[in-house]
Amino acid sequence: MNKQELIEKLATETKLSKTQCETVLNSTFDNIRKAVKKGDDVKLVGFGTFTKTKRKARIGRNPQTGKEIKIPSSWAPKFRAGSEFKNMLK
Repeated sequence: MNKQELIEKLATETKLSKTQCETVLNSTFDNIRKAVKKGDDVKLVGFGTFTKTKRKARIGRNPQTGKEIKIPSSWAPKFRAGSEFKNMLK
């Protein structure tokens, strides 16, 4: 399911217009991004948790030359599924 299909499904289930659903969905995503960027966890009980995690610096290899390269540390988003979500998939 892509974003447009999700918007159509939301519009059908909530009786809102597609434009309203898209606005709500975009606002939700923006607020999750902003909170995680600040370092806050976004916990949606039953669904999962969005967090910001630090990746350590490491040594990698250039696949074309085989030469070692230094990969600097970086920040990455992380999602951990909630127990209800995990149990639903079993």
